[in-house]
Amino acid sequence: MAAATLHRLILSGEFGFYVLLGILLTGKFGWSAGQAVGLAMILVVAGRTLVIGVTFAFSRAYATPTPEPYRIGAGRAIVMALRELAAFFLLFSVVMPFERIFMGVDRLGRATDGRLPVLLIHGYQCNRGFWLWLRRSLERAGWQVATISLDPVFNDIDGYVEQVSRRIEDICAATGSAQVMLVGHSMGGLVSRAYLRRAGSGRVARLVTLGSPHHGSELAKLGLGENGRQMVPGSAWLAAINAPGAVPLPQTVSIYSCQDNYVMPQDSSLLDGAKIVPLAGIGHLEMAFSPEIERLLLAELAR
Repeated sequence: MAAATLHRLILSGEFGFYVLLGILLTGKFGWSAGQAVGLAMILVVAGRTLVIGVTFAFSRAYATPTPEPYRIGAGRAIVMALRELAAFFLLFSVVMPFERIFMGVDRLGRATDGRLPVLLIHGYQCNRGFWLWLRRSLERAGWQVATISLDPVFNDIDGYVEQVSRRIEDICAATGSAQVMLVGHSMGGLVSRAYLRRAGSGRVARLVTLGSPHHGSELAKLGLGENGRQMVPGSAWLAAINAPGAVPLPQTVSIYSCQDNYVMPQDSSLLDGAKIVPLAGIGHLEMAFSPEIERLLLAELAR
């Protein structure tokens, strides 16, 4: 099943529940339509707040000790949580269920300025819609940007490698470039490394990972599918890909948040052989819309 289909099914089920609840409240208990709609809106917000609240509870329970320069106060933490909630709502309830409408086709042409094309690879339970804002930002800066939706949503991580390989070859054919640069968010960083393990780094000049659980995440214990199990700390899959010499890395950068609410312990994003860039006060999903992430990504791609 594709991620867009999964999220549309969830939204459809949620909508059906609220319709039935409204019929019950107005028909049996005498509520007005306005009251029923108001309750539905409260439940919509409450449900999504609960999901994000669980991620922050895990983040706190399994947190890596935060270095002094990256600590944040209560006020900034609250603002971060609200931004993360907004990103969750926008991504999972609006953009990704209908990514074909929002994203359209990638605009690739023959490279004329010497810059390599960029392939954006999304994370767990996401699709190419995750990159709505960052794709536009990179394109405005003059980059040729391609995306991919990894299907099915609950797959073995290695099962995505062939899709990535085909997409890279298509990009190289469309642009005339011999190489691409990969940007992977969350599980997308692991998918990128799985590709490199199988295909080598001949087609990849640079890898940037954003909030990727290179050594797993405790939250993955709640995940579904083989890819969820593979991201549990200590899994055989993680042990294999993190074995010395297992993955031929190109120039690699790992950007992560010291308060990441999906990847914990947060130092799971540390990766041997990579340049490490820690950030403060940015949520895992918020990375899709963060001006700081945009600034760093543009700087790293231009090196």
